[in-house]
Amino acid sequence: MDAAGRYCADAVIGIDTLWGGDVMCPSGTGRFIADSWFSDDPLPLAYTTSGAAKLRETGGVGAKQIDRAAVAAYLKEIDFPAAIEGLKAEALKLGGLRARYLAGLAGSLQVMFDLAMEMLGQGEAVPYERCVLASTGCAPEPSQPRGKRERVAELLSRAGHSSHDDRSLLAAVDAWRNERVTPMASVRTISAAVIAYFDQLSAKHLSPYLPSELSKVPRANIDFMPIKDAWFSGSMNYVGRARNADASPQYEATYEINASLQISVPEFYQLISHEVVPGHVTTFAYLQNLYVRGLAGFESTVLTMNTRAAALFEGIANNAILIAHGVTELVQLPDEDMQIGALLALLQDDAKNQSSYLTWGEGRPQSEVAEVLRNEFLVTPERADKLSGAWGRHPLLGRMYLPAYRTGTEKVAEWRRKYSAEKVLPVIYGCAGIVDLCTAEQVLEGRV
Repeated sequence: MDAAGRYCADAVIGIDTLWGGDVMCPSGTGRFIADSWFSDDPLPLAYTTSGAAKLRETGGVGAKQIDRAAVAAYLKEIDFPAAIEGLKAEALKLGGLRARYLAGLAGSLQVMFDLAMEMLGQGEAVPYERCVLASTGCAPEPSQPRGKRERVAELLSRAGHSSHDDRSLLAAVDAWRNERVTPMASVRTISAAVIAYFDQLSAKHLSPYLPSELSKVPRANIDFMPIKDAWFSGSMNYVGRARNADASPQYEATYEINASLQISVPEFYQLISHEVVPGHVTTFAYLQNLYVRGLAGFESTVLTMNTRAAALFEGIANNAILIAHGVTELVQLPDEDMQIGALLALLQDDAKNQSSYLTWGEGRPQSEVAEVLRNEFLVTPERADKLSGAWGRHPLLGRMYLPAYRTGTEKVAEWRRKYSAEKVLPVIYGCAGIVDLCTAEQVLEGRV
């Protein structure tokens, strides 16, 4: 690990711990900001100190009741400004693509630290626009669901569920979903079949455009596990720490799915392409392989939420169903039910951005936000409640992560329309070096 990697480890794991996360926890119920640790390097002091253990136990600054003594003790042990400034300084020394990535990462981490200080009453309120810029590179703006709603209505009418106004459209969506509910009791069996489907498609429409070495990497070594009473709909937990006899990675991950989740089979197809192949699990596995082969820096092993890299990963994941089929538009998907499922999934991610915008940009109450998400973005009642509440009103995720889905999706879709698969796919999957939503665009435009 070089100096940039050491500062990266200190800053990322420190911020994660400050907010109550545990990067070594195999479950999404314990993880938070840091999405992975698979480098085989020793964990930094930010994780191993006794103060860190106390914060993980009490939930950090994200807890309902903050243990201020524990937070104060940890802040004395870990010098956050030094870690973040050190990361910025090393980025300046390095130059090139990696430097730009690290500078963006440092900027996001600074905002996450400032939000923690805001929670403690030790800093000024962080402007909403600054949060969104740090995590996406773009200013906040509301979602525009009309086009997707109109297409959903058209397809539903052909499927036997016609509508004539907003209320009847919502009823038509609910009826369509109720006819196609995914049985959670059989989620392991169903997920295995759908994963195999998308893995075969990815072998045909993704692998040929990437370096041949990546064809040997398992794109979907994942175990699906239903979990009761989770605050999330699902959590992809990339682990990547298991090793074969020759010390090569097994690229393993788990997916915890909320046992109470109401999701149609077509939407479940979108979920698999998003979370597994060729979405998140595939993306992380490729980055791990690139790191093992010395083609990516340490920062590719400790991937981090609320960053521009995370916005890119969500963009890849939301376009994954199109990447797998080798097309650029939803209308080109082979089945109209699949098109409806993909549209509803995209509307849900538009709803995430809208929840953030209405909650933090306009100060709307949760009840009003939930109603908008349900009626205008056609999400289920369960999703409307979670996205307007636990997610939307979260002081960190609500301001930094929820906008990333829509922005990342639109950027990746734009690039795939503008550039050939030969050009865009190696860039977004990190084959030229790990990139984020901003630096990927710079590479594609020849500016770095």
